[in-house]
Amino acid sequence: MVLQSLSISRTEFETATGWQLKPEGACHGEICVPLPKEVNTDIAQGIVDVSVVAERLGMPIVHDAEMGLWALGPASMSGRALSTAVAPELELPDLNGNMFQLSSLRGKKVVIVSWAPY
Repeated sequence: MVLQSLSISRTEFETATGWQLKPEGACHGEICVPLPKEVNTDIAQGIVDVSVVAERLGMPIVHDAEMGLWALGPASMSGRALSTAVAPELELPDLNGNMFQLSSLRGKKVVIVSWAPY
């Protein structure tokens, strides 16, 4: 997410990140991370201090002073594990050219190996 300010609307933050800001904290699915009391007051008014919320969620922020922009990365919580084991829908051709959907393996353990020539 690219930002021009670290103070954005609640709707913009929720839409771009997938995190819902509730009285109990920032929630994504069943995971909720408590936020400081002062942040909840601002959120109730529809304003999000991205720097505070990002720190609590483990979201990296990079600032380009020359352009006056910030880039907000995805949440990592501890930086070592995914916050969910749900993979996005993938549909790719198999070795025979038939379309294969990852969701056809739902409920099974799957290892995805990818390769790129660069």
